[in-house]
Formats: sequence, C-alpha cells, structure tokens
Amino acid sequence: MQLSDLDFELPESLIAQHPADRREASRMLIVDRKTGLYSDSSFSLFPSELGPDDLLVVNNTRVFPARLLGRSETGAAIEVFLINEAGPKAWVALARPGKRLKPGKRIIFGDGFSGIVEDKLEDGKVRIVFETDSELNELIDRYGKTPLPPYIRRDNAAPGSDRERYQTVYAKYRGSIAAPTAGLHFTPEILQAVRSRGAQIAEITLHVGYGTFQPVRAEELSEHRVLPERYEIDAVTAETLQRAKDSGQRIVAVGTTTTRALESNFAAHGRFEAVRAEADLTITPGYEFRAVDALLTNFHLPQSSLLILTSTFGGHKLIMDAYRHAVDAGYRFYSYGDCMFIR
Repeated sequence: MQLSDLDFELPESLIAQHPADRREASRMLIVDRKTGLYSDSSFSLFPSELGPDDLLVVNNTRVFPARLLGRSETGAAIEVFLINEAGPKAWVALARPGKRLKPGKRIIFGDGFSGIVEDKLEDGKVRIVFETDSELNELIDRYGKTPLPPYIRRDNAAPGSDRERYQTVYAKYRGSIAAPTAGLHFTPEILQAVRSRGAQIAEITLHVGYGTFQPVRAEELSEHRVLPERYEIDAVTAETLQRAKDSGQRIVAVGTTTTRALESNFAAHGRFEAVRAEADLTITPGYEFRAVDALLTNFHLPQSSLLILTSTFGGHKLIMDAYRHAVDAGYRFYSYGDCMFIR
C-alpha cells in the first residue's frame, strides 16, 4: 500500500483548536468491522458499548511542559523542544532557529536557569546541558509550555487551560511530549460508568515520544518505521491482561499508544509479560493484531503513522470511508477533536 492511499481532504475549519467544553461532550463515530457499517454517537454513551466481558486498557503517562522559550546572551529569541533525556541535566532537543546555535552557545530560560548547547546532531537536533543547582524538572515545570501540536495555534503569552485539558484525568507518570489524546475524553464519572457496566479497567504506561510528530517519509508503507518509545506493564496488569486473553474477554485499547504497547509486548513474548522496555513495533498494512480487539481513537492527520495503524486495525476501505463521512458530518479532528470507536 502507498502513503498516498491514506490522503483525504480536510477543511481547516474542522481542526479543533480547543477542547470541547466538557471532556465527555465529544462526538463519537462507531465503526463496526463485522458489518462494515458506521454510525454517529456521543462519547458520553461510550460506557454502554462495554460490558462484563470487556477489559478497557488506558495509558497513564503524564505530559510534561516540554517547550521552553529562551533567549541568547545577545537577546535573540530561541525555542527549545525537549525530546529525550540524555544524561544528568542533559537533553536532546529540537531548537529554533537551529542554524545559529553553535556548540558552546548559552540559552537563558529564566532566573538561575540556562543551558549550553553541547553538540549539534542530525535532523536539527541539539544536545543541551542545563546549568542549574535546582531540581531540573521543577524548573522545566515552572518555565515550560504545554507541548501542543503545531496545528493548534496559541499565543505564547496566553495562560489558557491547556496544561489541565491536554492531560488525561488518570495521568500519573511523567514522561510524554504529547498527550495520548483518545484518553482526553474520559472523566471520573465516565470511568465509574464503565465499571458499573461490569467492565474492568487496566493501566499501562507508554511515554509518547518524538516519533508521533515525525512525518512518514516512505511512500511504500511496508518500509515505514516509527521510533521506539518507552513503555511499562507491571506484574498485576500483565496478569490481568493474560487472564482476559485466556478467557476470551475483549481487550479494548484506549488510543494508538496503548495499542502499540500491548501489541509490542505480545509480539515480543507470545503472551502478556511484565516489562519495562521500548515499544519498537511499527504497525503497517498486513500486520495481524494479536493483543487488541477494539480501539478507541481520535481522528488523525492524513498520511500519518497514527492513521496507518488505525486503518490497518479497522481495514483501509472502511476507515477511509468513515473518515470521509466524518468530514461531511462536521466532526472535529486531531488532538482536541472527536473520537472513533472501532469494534
């Protein structure tokens, strides 16, 4: 399959710039793989899609404010986007404007908080060593901005509510530079309603990395690769997952990040195992899903890794037909947009 097979026309007006007034107020398109049909619904009704034979799996990663706005010693504005921790007080980051940043350049982010460009790397990345006697994460939290995707436009001076809304209500473990957006629709009340239906809820952790932003460069999808991402499944969750698998329960993944973690784990071990490792599986057409039976996901960018995964799970024709329906019906797209439940 070619990358161009995953293209579609999307009016800019359908790219959600802000979340719904209430998390659960999003629309939901239900896609049934058995019948090949889809129907309009609301996420507030999502618990009614679940029952005692279901295990809902969520990603409890926490987004940290990875965008730092600084200045050079001459006063020039510099934006740094933290990607990977690279040692004590050292990070690999994207920097703009990158061409002017030479090794040895100092970037000032705030009082008592600066960094030195130690090295220039490929693809516009730099290695920065931070200069501070304070706890680095505390300073990043104080001075950093929510790492919203570039299609969401914000005034850097505007406080907004993104730090709270670009985070799931069950977020626990710091480490992501993008939100697992399918989880943004949940509220404590929705989670309780899921439990009231008799369904179980399990948590895994996958820290969303830079690969989620990278464009797909391979025209032939079989040649596409997604960068590894750190994930963890603890012993209790692994046992819960395997028990569900053995008993024929339906495993319902909330989001593509949860799906990647579960499928990576099962592919590596032939069963669910407790691990702290890297999810390096790239899901492309032809992949046979062995861990996940149903998927809740947002509407993704054309020709993106996330759409590749979604269309592989749901079937290319059905998913692209559903996407065209979503455009015609005025669904809101991307991180703050509506969702799709593929069952």
